[in-house]
Amino acid sequence: MPPEDRALSPRTGWTRAHWEAAADGLLAAVTPYATPGRALYHLPGGRASFSGHRSDGLEGYARTFLLAAFRTAGAGGADPHGLLGRYADGLAAGTRRPGGDGPEDWPRITDRSQPLVEAASIALALRLTRPWLWDRLDAAVRDRAAAWLADALTAEPWPCNWELFPVTVGGFLAATGHATAAARAARERGLARIETWYAGDGWYTDGPGRAFDYYNGWAMHLYPVLEAHLSADARLLDRHGSRLETHLADYARLFGADGAPLHQGRSLTYRMATTAPLWLGALTGRTPLRPGATRRLASGTLRHFLDRGAADPATGLLSLGWYGPYEGVLQRYSGPASPYWAAKAFLGLLIPPDHPVWTAPEEPGPAERADAVTALPAPNWLLQSTSADGLVRLHNHGSEDARYDPHYTRLAYSTATGPAPPGAEPDNHFGLLGEDGAISPRHGLEPLGAGEGWAASRHGVGTARVVSVVLAHGAAEVRVHAVTDAPPGTPVRLTGWAAGPVPRSELLPLHGLVAVPPLPPVATAYTARAVTPAASGRTGGAASVFVCAARLTAETRPAPLGGLVRVEVDDDGAAHTVTARWQDGTEHRVQLTAGTAQVEHRPAPAPGTAPGGTTT
Repeated sequence: MPPEDRALSPRTGWTRAHWEAAADGLLAAVTPYATPGRALYHLPGGRASFSGHRSDGLEGYARTFLLAAFRTAGAGGADPHGLLGRYADGLAAGTRRPGGDGPEDWPRITDRSQPLVEAASIALALRLTRPWLWDRLDAAVRDRAAAWLADALTAEPWPCNWELFPVTVGGFLAATGHATAAARAARERGLARIETWYAGDGWYTDGPGRAFDYYNGWAMHLYPVLEAHLSADARLLDRHGSRLETHLADYARLFGADGAPLHQGRSLTYRMATTAPLWLGALTGRTPLRPGATRRLASGTLRHFLDRGAADPATGLLSLGWYGPYEGVLQRYSGPASPYWAAKAFLGLLIPPDHPVWTAPEEPGPAERADAVTALPAPNWLLQSTSADGLVRLHNHGSEDARYDPHYTRLAYSTATGPAPPGAEPDNHFGLLGEDGAISPRHGLEPLGAGEGWAASRHGVGTARVVSVVLAHGAAEVRVHAVTDAPPGTPVRLTGWAAGPVPRSELLPLHGLVAVPPLPPVATAYTARAVTPAASGRTGGAASVFVCAARLTAETRPAPLGGLVRVEVDDDGAAHTVTARWQDGTEHRVQLTAGTAQVEHRPAPAPGTAPGGTTT
């Protein structure tokens, strides 16, 4: 890496030169794994995706080509390492006999197949490098490549962010005059389909249901806004650019002071791809962030992962994992080259070097500036950040995707902890215990709202209903769970954060619960030995309420948790009222009745004034 520049980048030390050097290193590392014609990249790793060896090799080509495209297009076509020649050779070899059984033949694009995903990266890379690669190819190679890509225009995507892959391919083919009618139709069809998943406030679900995660940033916003930008489509940019700008106001809060993104959702092995929407906002002028804050967040995340071993020190290859290798963040579609969708992080290289995003001094991100508890109504999340330790915590009362548990179903996530792996008893969970000792899952989530320092949801467990409310203030939380229509005496268990010694996880039973031994230690993405505190209780009638305080903190000498909040629980039989009075005078009151919750927030009075008003 080049020397640090602490004058320009006082918080990370990294500049555009560091991004260029990182891209060069990642591209150099994959070179030995190309097939002779450079059409496939068979990276090591001892794991194949369910799509098979040939598809995994195509993934290696497509995702590293995207990185090469950002690197060379951002340098105005300058290509001292011969990257474009390498990928031009691969394009010619891979499309010579698509679907054949030769050692380098690319698989065809069919309905819901992985090559559809990779076609989007290839099309985008070709579009970005068109003057230096596509326009210089032999006409026969262009025709073969366009014919291979054209299958993406009619292949049926999975009903999620995949709808945008035909959009991206269609944008390129229309721009180059290939299958223009079909290309434009695919573009309009995909953009129309994602409209039903727009939840407002800049947030999309990743398909039907309530799967809120980073696919908002590295897919749902990325492809439409890039298409609008590259096509100079002012109408499309106005619609999707405004959504991106709104989204970034929330999105910037998902990064810890150390550069770590929140550890939530699937495909987390893409790591620094989380920075793509930050750069996209700067590239298109659709961002609420100041240039120095954009670069600080993005460079902080890139450095966070590279400093912690995301690129194997022996090979330079990105591993399947989080920092180093870790199976717990992988899905069935994860193959050896999957991590190279981290290439999206390098979109910032398309921004000219003299742009303020590269020349302005770094400024602190939201998690560094002040303590904040922020409600995000669309996903029904509550974000809690503390400047003393730089941690960000997400309280999840609106996102779920049962296919990818545990990264959607937990009550909370953070920038410094990962969920316990599949098969282990869940952390950050409340459930009823069956006769076999198994704890009930959390699914069928119904959001009940999010507001000033609170978020709430409910779900069913057989005939019983569980209402869950979190109250947050500073670094502390009060977790409230009401169970109705469960047999009296049903055991329940509540668990806290799965963490190592730092940050520290605390759980303090306050009503209806007693502390029990912590769960057996497990390995998470952050530590080989995470310990999860636990508490247990039993239902006592038609409706039972369980309350505890919790905290995740990296402060060296935090104040005792028990002194930060006083909790009272009133029970009139048909309803319960839980009142939390925080140390500074702020108050939350939760009314639980008939399987629902209402929350009142009363802010701390200013010195010398009467108590403030109430919001619900």
